[in-house]
Amino acid sequence: MEGLPSTYFTGFLTKSLSFTALSPSAVITPHQNRGSKTLKYISSRNLVICSSRSSSVVTLLDYGAGNVRSVRNAIRYHGFEIQDVRNPKDILNADRLIFPGVGAFASAMDVLIKTGMAEALCTYIKNDRPFLGICLGLQLLFESSEENGPVNGLGLIPGVVGRFNSSNGFRVPHIGWNALQIEKDTEILDDIGDHHVYFVHSYRAMPSDDNKEWVSSTCNYGDDFIASIKRGNVHAVQFHPEKSGDVGLSILRRFLFPKSRGTKKPTQGKASKLAKRVIACLDVRTNDKGDLVVTKGDQYDVREQTKENEVRNLGKPVELAGQYYKFGADEVSFLNITGFRDFPLGDLPMLQVLRHTSENVFVPLTVGGGIRDFTDANGSDAVYAAEEYIKTKVKTGKSSIEQISRVYGNQAVVVSIDPRRVYLRSPNDVQFKTVRVTKPGPNGEEYAWYQCTVNGGREGRPIGAYELAKAVEELGAGEILLNCIDCDGQGKGFDIDLIKLISDAVSIPVIASSGAGAVEHFSEVFMKTNASAALAAGIFHRKEVLIQSVKEHLLQAGIEVRI
Repeated sequence: MEGLPSTYFTGFLTKSLSFTALSPSAVITPHQNRGSKTLKYISSRNLVICSSRSSSVVTLLDYGAGNVRSVRNAIRYHGFEIQDVRNPKDILNADRLIFPGVGAFASAMDVLIKTGMAEALCTYIKNDRPFLGICLGLQLLFESSEENGPVNGLGLIPGVVGRFNSSNGFRVPHIGWNALQIEKDTEILDDIGDHHVYFVHSYRAMPSDDNKEWVSSTCNYGDDFIASIKRGNVHAVQFHPEKSGDVGLSILRRFLFPKSRGTKKPTQGKASKLAKRVIACLDVRTNDKGDLVVTKGDQYDVREQTKENEVRNLGKPVELAGQYYKFGADEVSFLNITGFRDFPLGDLPMLQVLRHTSENVFVPLTVGGGIRDFTDANGSDAVYAAEEYIKTKVKTGKSSIEQISRVYGNQAVVVSIDPRRVYLRSPNDVQFKTVRVTKPGPNGEEYAWYQCTVNGGREGRPIGAYELAKAVEELGAGEILLNCIDCDGQGKGFDIDLIKLISDAVSIPVIASSGAGAVEHFSEVFMKTNASAALAAGIFHRKEVLIQSVKEHLLQAGIEVRI
């Protein structure tokens, strides 16, 4: 299952390529430009080339399996209109066709075959017509997939799509910004080899002697897998150009304007492997006037300590998200911090924020808060689902985590955990996993366990962060957003004890959150734990620390980042 970044739930989140959802104790999902002298920002708006109406239309094969809004926005960004495929004839008549596949391999093939689009797609590609497949749109070109299979594909390229091997220490899903190794003249990937592009997937195709004439680039994640293919006018990529910032827009531009020589080159990069991600988080809620504002809590308290006791207002969501994109954020996360009361994607103002943001922000967007069920807003969140699973050891298939993971893949499910530190005299005092803390407690305690909370940190639950993380991974989560109530808003650094405990316990990516106050805190968390990403909010909003400064510091510390 491929293609959806993620969304956060209360207790868990899920990712979506156009935008995704998160929440305090929730599942999250699933991911540019700089303003400093060393991290330069190049706008691509002035690179749009005028064309006649007949040649300014892109045919989009959207078979309804997921949200492809960001692909649409990226196409429109370049001045093109979009014609959606309604029947096989639309494919055959297309001047240029983009296929942004998302979801499960088997369900996608089922739709293509039943609608007659599989045959039309094969004919179109065999006739060497201009084609760009994205993510699952690449995988479906192969003979078959092991995902819930074997399942037959379109059979145009020799090879089988298989799952990444996590036994070698690499975390699955493969989420984040990784480097390409260009194998041959690719046209659309010219000057891209030194840059990171955004991946989010659990399955991949491997290069072989049988398909080497197709392979235009590979990427290393444990093994070298196929990152892109090209033959004639046919292109397909495993990564998401529409979520890869200026680099991704450059790739789309080269496909849409194949004969253009006026395309500016992206700034010089130094990509060599999977980068650590720096994520900007926007805590969003309505203020007392009913306006959506970005705020920031102090141990989850977002009200000013004044007579008026008003909600702390740090700016407008769309404007701040746009700034962070330009300053180099690898992802932008919207957290609906009142989401435990309401389903955030049912909140029209929040949807409008996401839609407006996605028109000009081409890195992963996530949104979350209060997501409780895949089909029923009255379902349970991740914390309760994990408690039930630990109690019964039975996967019912009915929890939000299981349903979303089954339909869209585990890379689309990110669980946000909100624990509170509880100090102990002895590790035998509780039934939950404990750690020997680096700094003793207020009464000299040497141990602690991390109690999970719900309802915005207001209610403690009888489950530890370690137990919750292990359970949600087994249920199908693909990433964990790890908060810490004790560190929130304190600016004294991430809770290294907690992050090391969880990132060592699971084989899925972990995002470190809560407590960042200086650039050194980012290098510390990456050097001392296995966190894949680090998230911050208040220090970015107040401009106490700039995203460019964080990345420059990480580069100097020898840590791979996207520049």
